[in-house]
Amino acid sequence: MPSFSLRMAHSYSAADLTPFYPSPSSLYSMFCYIRVVLKDPGSVPENWRAVSGEESLEVGTSLAAAEDGFERRSRGGGYCIHCQNGKPPRCHHCSICQRCVLKMDHHCVWVVNCVGACNYKFFLLFLVTWHSSYLILYLDAVLNFAFALSLLCFVVMHASLLSSNTTSVEVHEKKGVIRWKYDLGRKKNFEQVFGTKKSLWLFPLFSEDDLEKIPALHGLEFPTRSDVDA
Repeated sequence: MPSFSLRMAHSYSAADLTPFYPSPSSLYSMFCYIRVVLKDPGSVPENWRAVSGEESLEVGTSLAAAEDGFERRSRGGGYCIHCQNGKPPRCHHCSICQRCVLKMDHHCVWVVNCVGACNYKFFLLFLVTWHSSYLILYLDAVLNFAFALSLLCFVVMHASLLSSNTTSVEVHEKKGVIRWKYDLGRKKNFEQVFGTKKSLWLFPLFSEDDLEKIPALHGLEFPTRSDVDA
C-alpha cells in the first residue's frame, strides 16, 4: 500500500516574517472610514413637518433672500408612508435601513451605512484616500488595476455630483431640468459639503462656525438659486 507524506514547501522562521507598518495615508484612510461608519448620515426629527409660507415669513426664514444671494428653503418636502413622518427636501427612504435619510446619496455596503448629509464629506475623503493608497500598493497586479480603475470611475462620478450639488438619487430627478435648483456654482456647491474653513477640508471634521452657518450640513434645509421657483 503506497504511503503518502505531506511536506512543507518551505519552513518559515520568525526571521522570515516582515513586520507590517501601516503608512500614514492608510491610517488617514482608516480614520475617514471609521467616521463614515459611525456617523449618522442624518435622521428626520420625530413629527417633523414642512414650514408653510406664512410661518416662514413670521419667523424670518426661508422665503427671504440671504446675504449671499441665495434663498434659504426650509419649506417643501413630503410625507413618508413607511416612517409615517414628514420628509424634508432631498430626503429619501432607505429600504435597507428602514428609515428616511437626510439628503440621501446611497446605501453603501462597504461602510454598512447610508451616505447622507452628515457623512458625505467623510465618504468622499475615504473614497479618494483609499483609492490613492490602493494604487500605490497594488498597481502592479492586473486584476487589482482593473478594480482600481473602476474605483477611479466611481471617484470621478462623485466629483461630478459634488460640482453640481447633486446626489446619486437626484440624478434621475434632474433629467429634463435646464438648471438644477440646488446648483449654486462650483465653489458654493463644494462648501455645502466640505464647509468654508479651508484648514478642515482634508479632515473628516467640521468647524462649529460652519455647522452653525451652513444649514445643508444638517440636511434639513438647503439654499436654492434665487431665480428658480423651487
